[in-house]
Amino acid sequence: MNLLDSINTTIPLFSEPNGVIRVGNTRVTLETLIYQFKNGSTAEEIVFQYPVLDLADVYAVIGFYLKNQTAVENYLLSSKVAVESIQSTVQQQFPATDLRQRLLSRQAQLPKINA
Repeated sequence: MNLLDSINTTIPLFSEPNGVIRVGNTRVTLETLIYQFKNGSTAEEIVFQYPVLDLADVYAVIGFYLKNQTAVENYLLSSKVAVESIQSTVQQQFPATDLRQRLLSRQAQLPKINA
Protein backbone atom coordinates (compact mmCIF):
# COMPACT_ATOMS: atom_id res chain seq x y z
CA MET A 1 0.00 0.00 0.00
CA ASN A 2 1.27 3.44 -0.93
CA LEU A 3 1.52 5.92 1.94
CA LEU A 4 -0.22 8.63 -0.10
CA ASP A 5 -3.19 6.34 -0.75
CA SER A 6 -3.88 6.13 2.98
CA ILE A 7 -3.62 9.86 3.69
CA ASN A 8 -6.57 12.23 3.59
CA THR A 9 -5.41 15.17 1.48
CA THR A 10 -8.68 17.05 1.11
CA ILE A 11 -8.74 20.75 1.91
CA PRO A 12 -11.19 21.46 4.77
CA LEU A 13 -13.13 24.16 2.91
CA PHE A 14 -16.86 24.07 2.25
CA SER A 15 -18.83 26.40 0.02
CA GLU A 16 -22.33 27.39 1.09
CA PRO A 17 -25.11 27.95 -1.47
CA ASN A 18 -24.61 31.72 -1.15
CA GLY A 19 -20.93 31.34 -2.12
CA VAL A 20 -19.41 31.88 1.32
CA ILE A 21 -16.52 29.51 1.95
CA ARG A 22 -16.17 28.18 5.49
CA VAL A 23 -13.33 26.31 7.18
CA GLY A 24 -14.12 22.75 8.26
CA ASN A 25 -17.51 22.27 9.89
CA THR A 26 -17.39 25.73 11.44
CA ARG A 27 -18.87 29.17 10.86
CA VAL A 28 -15.37 30.64 10.43
CA THR A 29 -14.98 31.96 6.89
CA LEU A 30 -12.01 31.62 4.61
CA GLU A 31 -11.86 35.43 4.58
CA THR A 32 -11.48 35.53 8.36
CA LEU A 33 -8.71 32.94 8.44
CA ILE A 34 -6.75 34.50 5.58
CA TYR A 35 -7.19 38.00 7.05
CA GLN A 36 -5.68 36.80 10.32
CA PHE A 37 -2.83 35.05 8.51
CA LYS A 38 -2.03 38.05 6.31
CA ASN A 39 -1.96 40.25 9.41
CA GLY A 40 0.77 38.13 10.96
CA SER A 41 -1.10 35.55 13.03
CA THR A 42 0.41 32.09 13.14
CA ALA A 43 -1.74 28.99 12.75
CA GLU A 44 -1.55 28.48 16.52
CA GLU A 45 -2.68 32.06 17.19
CA ILE A 46 -5.60 31.65 14.78
CA VAL A 47 -6.71 28.49 16.62
CA PHE A 48 -6.34 30.34 19.92
CA GLN A 49 -8.59 33.14 18.59
CA TYR A 50 -11.04 30.67 17.05
CA PRO A 51 -10.97 27.54 19.24
CA VAL A 52 -13.59 25.84 17.07
CA LEU A 53 -10.90 25.43 14.39
CA ASP A 54 -8.59 22.43 14.21
CA LEU A 55 -4.88 23.25 14.00
CA ALA A 56 -4.29 20.80 11.15
CA ASP A 57 -7.19 22.34 9.21
CA VAL A 58 -5.74 25.83 9.67
CA TYR A 59 -2.36 24.68 8.38
CA ALA A 60 -4.06 22.96 5.43
CA VAL A 61 -6.01 26.10 4.53
CA ILE A 62 -2.91 28.29 4.84
CA GLY A 63 -1.05 25.86 2.56
CA PHE A 64 -3.95 25.95 0.11
CA TYR A 65 -3.84 29.75 0.17
CA LEU A 66 -0.10 29.86 -0.44
CA LYS A 67 -0.34 27.45 -3.39
CA ASN A 68 -3.41 29.16 -4.87
CA GLN A 69 -2.80 32.75 -3.83
CA THR A 70 -4.06 34.38 -7.04
CA ALA A 71 -7.33 32.45 -7.07
CA VAL A 72 -7.93 33.02 -3.34
CA GLU A 73 -7.10 36.73 -3.65
CA ASN A 74 -9.60 36.99 -6.52
CA TYR A 75 -12.24 35.31 -4.33
CA LEU A 76 -11.44 37.67 -1.45
CA LEU A 77 -11.68 40.68 -3.76
CA SER A 78 -15.04 39.58 -5.17
CA SER A 79 -16.32 38.98 -1.63
CA LYS A 80 -15.16 42.45 -0.59
CA VAL A 81 -16.90 44.03 -3.59
CA ALA A 82 -20.13 42.16 -2.76
CA VAL A 83 -19.98 43.24 0.89
CA GLU A 84 -19.35 46.87 -0.09
CA SER A 85 -22.29 46.76 -2.50
CA ILE A 86 -24.62 45.38 0.17
CA GLN A 87 -23.33 47.90 2.71
CA SER A 88 -23.91 50.76 0.28
CA THR A 89 -27.46 49.58 -0.42
CA VAL A 90 -28.26 49.30 3.29
CA GLN A 91 -26.78 52.73 4.02
CA GLN A 92 -28.89 54.25 1.25
CA GLN A 93 -32.07 52.57 2.51
CA PHE A 94 -31.38 53.29 6.18
CA PRO A 95 -29.21 56.40 6.44
CA ALA A 96 -27.44 56.92 9.75
CA THR A 97 -27.20 60.69 9.40
CA ASP A 98 -27.74 62.41 12.71
CA LEU A 99 -28.20 59.01 14.37
CA ARG A 100 -26.56 60.18 17.59
CA GLN A 101 -28.89 63.19 17.80
CA ARG A 102 -31.97 61.03 17.17
CA LEU A 103 -30.93 58.55 19.86
CA LEU A 104 -30.18 61.29 22.38
CA SER A 105 -33.54 62.88 21.61
CA ARG A 106 -35.34 59.59 22.23
CA GLN A 107 -33.39 59.05 25.42
CA ALA A 108 -34.39 62.51 26.66
CA GLN A 109 -38.05 61.61 26.12
CA LEU A 110 -37.83 58.51 28.31
CA PRO A 111 -39.04 58.87 31.89
CA LYS A 112 -36.23 59.50 34.33
CA ILE A 113 -35.51 56.68 36.75
CA ASN A 114 -34.33 57.72 40.21
CA ALA A 115 -31.45 55.56 41.28
